[in-house]
Amino acid sequence: MIHPARCNGPISRRSFMRVGTLALGGLSLPQLLQARGSFASPPTSVILFWMWGGPSHLETFDPKPNAPSEYRGPFRPIRTTVPGLDVCELFPQIARQGRRLSLVRSLHHTMSAHNDGSIEVLTGKTPAVPDPTSTARSEHPDFGMIASRMRGLRPDGLPQYIGIPHPPFMTRPVYLGLDHQGFRAGNPADPGYAPPNLGLSSGVTASQFNTRRGLLARFDQLRRDLDSQGRLEGSDRLRDAAFQLLLNPRVAQAFDLRQEPGHLRDRYGRHLWGQSCLLARRLAEAGAGVITIDALAPASRPIYFSWDDHANAQPGWDLAEGMRWRAEHMDPAISALIEDVYERGLDRNILILALGEFGRTPRLTHNSGRLGRDHWPQAMCALVSGGGLRMGQVVGATNSRGEFPMERPLTPQDLLATVYRHLGINPRHEFHDFTGRPLPILPGGDAIRELV
Repeated sequence: MIHPARCNGPISRRSFMRVGTLALGGLSLPQLLQARGSFASPPTSVILFWMWGGPSHLETFDPKPNAPSEYRGPFRPIRTTVPGLDVCELFPQIARQGRRLSLVRSLHHTMSAHNDGSIEVLTGKTPAVPDPTSTARSEHPDFGMIASRMRGLRPDGLPQYIGIPHPPFMTRPVYLGLDHQGFRAGNPADPGYAPPNLGLSSGVTASQFNTRRGLLARFDQLRRDLDSQGRLEGSDRLRDAAFQLLLNPRVAQAFDLRQEPGHLRDRYGRHLWGQSCLLARRLAEAGAGVITIDALAPASRPIYFSWDDHANAQPGWDLAEGMRWRAEHMDPAISALIEDVYERGLDRNILILALGEFGRTPRLTHNSGRLGRDHWPQAMCALVSGGGLRMGQVVGATNSRGEFPMERPLTPQDLLATVYRHLGINPRHEFHDFTGRPLPILPGGDAIRELV
């Protein structure tokens, strides 16, 4: 009990958060659980392989072999199991899954900076003021946060929104509340991997934990008094879900890759992207609504850390070399994920997407012998698999040089409308921002009819 005579006035935000951490036995609240789950959610999930940096559509899923040499690039297309559905030669294993995937080749928008483009694709809202410095953060929640809010709290504490190793960094839950942030799963390829904060600190018993839980509850009113602008909105719900998560061993089992046979782990690839895709399948199978895979290179690979393939002589960044390295990891990981989902009979439940925030300039650039392409939101593509959608087709087309959509122009809002349909969420549902203004989940866009 705090004696009034010892109260020295308002404490700092840092001190308050430290007290909250101590009350939980050394566990940081924001790291415990940054998502909610659902009591009665439909058995559908979305796995997004997020290729941040902007993958070249010409070097992935929209090759242009008949374009002039300054456009077509260093690689040739290969056939998949579906006529006309060709992919870059770097993806032979994905090509063998042709009947289980569709390619959307006519996506486009207008945001040419990384964060702006990411916000456009992930939230469906165009940034009000473009930010060429790529430091912007979203003013609206992304689709994972929306799913967390709409699907509600799961009884087992499994987060509805999980990022592997972490969620996209440029989106924020804003008016939905802190409890709808994505849960950070960490790197599943690390030796002895265990997800962060799924157990009590050493030496803290369940009884002690419950006592400290009661102590923390005494700070709820203080937190609300200190936070008059809603910046901590949802933190109490986040905390309650965190308690639930900590005390349920079944949730930890969903993250336990040791339960998978060694040959399957080998099939996915014993690396960050392979094990991330395998973990994503386990989490989707367990009931998580949205799982994002941050397809960046591990810290041990500082060059080609993203898909931002400018020709850059200083670090030696080269489009062709970077694509070869990334495809070596992406090809087995994505193909294994698709194959695994279908062979387990989960293809109606789990929707798989692979894309980034924009495409790359159709005309190649050169810098001291290095090849590259610059930012190009006017044309981009997405790989789609599962979700009970129509597979084995190409939707839309760009012109002969990959410059802009020529057939069936589509937007990120159309793709998100398709995602929301799969998740059972009405994209016209409205939330209210901090001023009370009603905001629809999507301002426009329709589910892609060729897929649904």
